[in-house]
Amino acid sequence: MFLSGSPPRSPSATTVSLARLYDEKRANLVRLFAARLRSVAEAEDLVQDLFLKIQALDELEVRDDGSALLFRMANNLMLDRLRGQTRASARDERWRDSQTTTVGGDQVADSPSAEDVVAGRQRLAAMMKTLEALPPKAARAFSLHKLDGLSHAETAAAMGISRSAVEKHVSAALKALMGRLP
Repeated sequence: MFLSGSPPRSPSATTVSLARLYDEKRANLVRLFAARLRSVAEAEDLVQDLFLKIQALDELEVRDDGSALLFRMANNLMLDRLRGQTRASARDERWRDSQTTTVGGDQVADSPSAEDVVAGRQRLAAMMKTLEALPPKAARAFSLHKLDGLSHAETAAAMGISRSAVEKHVSAALKALMGRLP
């Protein structure tokens, strides 16, 4: 089989438009690739990709029948697609493995779900609003002790009050928070 522009095999060799050959063989291509891919939809997509590739070649003429060239192009497209799917599957599996932990044979996400993130943000907003409503000393004692991680003694020294006063302020802030948080 020779492409146009190549030396002819014999003076009686015929030329066929690849686009016209595609039109004639389209149904056969769909059947062949539906059997290989086990999906008519995948086969239709593949044959459509072949059509686009043929259209990009303009009016390519092939000598003799040209069916072998058409089927080889389609087969190469199928192999490229299968390789791409294999790479994508491996990439997705690696990503899933990096984002999860296996516990008892089940994969468990390392990060919270979107619902948990939203609920956490709502609770944080409610907590901040409650802290703003507290008396200033209680809010500062709570913030220094619980948010900044200072001990009761360090909080007392930073605020210039007794340790028992810090405990009283932190306890009052916790009661207020527990009463307002869902």
